[in-house]
Amino acid sequence: MIITSHALRTFTEEVFLRMKFSANDAKQAADVLLSADLRGIDSHGVARLIGYVRLWEAGRINPTPDIRIVHETPSTATLDADAGLGLIVAVKAMEIAMQKAESVGTGWVAVRNSNHFGIAGYHAMLALPKDMIGMAMTNASPLVAPTFSKERLLGTNPIAVAIPAHHEPPFVADFATTTVANGKLEILQRKQQDAPEGWVQDMKGNISTDPSALKSGGALLPLGSDFQRSSYKGYCLGAWVDIFSAVLPAAGYGPWAPPFVNFLPLPENPPGQGLGHFLGAMRVDGFQPAQDFKNHMDTWIRRFRSAETIEGQEAVLIPGDPERAQEALREKEGIPLLEPVVKDLQEVAQKLNIENPFE
Repeated sequence: MIITSHALRTFTEEVFLRMKFSANDAKQAADVLLSADLRGIDSHGVARLIGYVRLWEAGRINPTPDIRIVHETPSTATLDADAGLGLIVAVKAMEIAMQKAESVGTGWVAVRNSNHFGIAGYHAMLALPKDMIGMAMTNASPLVAPTFSKERLLGTNPIAVAIPAHHEPPFVADFATTTVANGKLEILQRKQQDAPEGWVQDMKGNISTDPSALKSGGALLPLGSDFQRSSYKGYCLGAWVDIFSAVLPAAGYGPWAPPFVNFLPLPENPPGQGLGHFLGAMRVDGFQPAQDFKNHMDTWIRRFRSAETIEGQEAVLIPGDPERAQEALREKEGIPLLEPVVKDLQEVAQKLNIENPFE
């Protein structure tokens, strides 16, 4: 079905209100999820909503957390999120990073004891209006096998960076450090379609096209898919995110990262608390006048857009282009929802006694 962004936003806000979030936090959480759906990242939009509800029911999400700084320098801070919702916690962390950047040029904030924070790009883009470069990354449930391993030790561990320009739209890169995000497998399961080769392996380490392979002991593959295609580079990137996001603030790292689904038990004797995030902001005028930098970014973007293309391709894209195109289209025509997602949202509506807009 197709639903307007306004109707979906109103419903999503009401869900968080029923979960005892404040009005401001409910609005913030809904904004992060709707941003994903509008930008075409359906795996991280309202399709995740039922997962948040179930985690809240299980007592793993605190709607009224005491988010506090537990360690700090002029340019850095570590936050304890008190089991808060990452959709809200990461925004607060980015605000602190930007405040520090205003004072000393850069700001870096690591977070522990948090939960899933939605699309990394949302948090990185918060820096753009302030003429700052924003960065965001997070560790995630251990679903990824390092190169040569059958064991799941890392998450999809995304990285995002947002860089302002002047007349051109900003450069926004947002990607998992795996061949594909787990949410894409969930979409294939809902569509009853096979996964492309190189996305997952089975429990014995063999390449599989079963989108449900993770349910039978399989694993996602690092970016690159196998050793011959440089999966060790994806493994390194995922490890980097895990260390910055979780080891640095003492969150649950590696196999001790808590699972997103509520029916799996939490790891025993974890060395840290909850999921971890890492966010940063850099003032571009710390390197040259902001206007000069943004003019140079315009030049960079225009040169790459004008690159000679291979036969059959229309143009070279700049990171962020596909998402901007989707956002413009979906704001106008509405957001498409797969039938299984609609059923999940109907279940949420019934569970929380909310008027159902998905009839």
